[in-house]
Amino acid sequence: MPMALWENQNALKALYAQCVETVCRAYDLTRMELDVLLFLANNPSLDTATDIVETRHLTKSHVSQAIQSLERRGYLSRVYRPGNRKTAHLQLNDSAKPIIESGRAQQAQFQAILFRGVPEADCAALRRLIAHVLANVRSALKEE
Repeated sequence: MPMALWENQNALKALYAQCVETVCRAYDLTRMELDVLLFLANNPSLDTATDIVETRHLTKSHVSQAIQSLERRGYLSRVYRPGNRKTAHLQLNDSAKPIIESGRAQQAQFQAILFRGVPEADCAALRRLIAHVLANVRSALKEE
């Protein structure tokens, strides 16, 4: 069983953190705040705090703090749908666009580093494999 990727996940996290740190510094954001903005931008159908917590397996209190800070700074707004005043849907504001563009550019840089020299056929096979493995993980987590 190939465990090298799992055993080195902290190295992957460190590289990603290094890539996005420039965006955090440029806009005076915490990493969690940037993660929330990018999650919402990259997953438009997942627009609640619960979506973020459940999909990314993050701590509810950290996500809530980040959302409150981003809302205070005008980067996102809470929107309630008619007939449901309980669930707040998070909407990105125009002021977040430059941050998202910078963040996405750094995400692209991260991917470029990871897959430098890797043939596209191998990348496609890896995407399929990761999707399968993540489906197994999600299934196992639901069983608990």
